[in-house]
Order: sequence, then C-alpha cells, then structure tokens
Amino acid sequence: MDKKILKSIKVTLLKMKKDLEIEIGAIAKKDMEKTGSYKSRYPNYGEKEDENATEVAVFSDRLAIEETLEKDLRDVNKALENIKKGTYGICKYCKKPIDEKRLLIRPESSSCVECKKKLKGE
Repeated sequence: MDKKILKSIKVTLLKMKKDLEIEIGAIAKKDMEKTGSYKSRYPNYGEKEDENATEVAVFSDRLAIEETLEKDLRDVNKALENIKKGTYGICKYCKKPIDEKRLLIRPESSSCVECKKKLKGE
C-alpha cells in the first residue's frame, strides 16, 4: 500500500478513535475492571413513576448505543494496531489484500468485500 495513503488512513483512524471516545464518554464511563470496556451511566431524572420509566428507557437506549460504539472503537483500535504491525489492509479471512478503495471508504475494515459478502450470505 502506498505510504501516503496509509498515512492518510492512519490520520482518519486516529480522528475516528477520538470522536468515538468522546461519544462513549458522554453516555458511559470506563470500566476499570475490564480493560477497554465501558459501563453506561444510569440517568437520574427523579423519583416519580414516570421519571423512573424514562430513566429505564434512556438507560436501555444507552446500552445499545454503547455496545455499537464500543464495537466501532475496537475495530478502529485493531486497524491502528495492524498499521503498527505492518499487517493493515490484509483480509483476516482469506489473507488477501483489501482493496484500497474499500479502506479509504471504511478504514477500519478487516475483511475484503468478497469475504464480507460470504459472511452476510450474499
């Protein structure tokens, strides 16, 4: 892979990492017992029954959002780790190079389009 493109992708990944950490930090705190994991904050709107119902609904939404953001952050961190190791851009399934266009669009990709289609059953 062209070093200039790789450098550009790394900059994009670092920005994505920072943005994801900010987003997660708004709804969750780092779980010191589990490295790299977060715990959603439980909102406190008051003691009335309708406020309690709202708290549960918001917390439930936060859990789903947190799970998605954590997965995205893991993918970004793995891509950055692969750049360091010199293995970035190699499909984790077939071990062939991932198309540069795919990596420019979705830099955290760990699989080529063909393998991704197979996994999705397309």
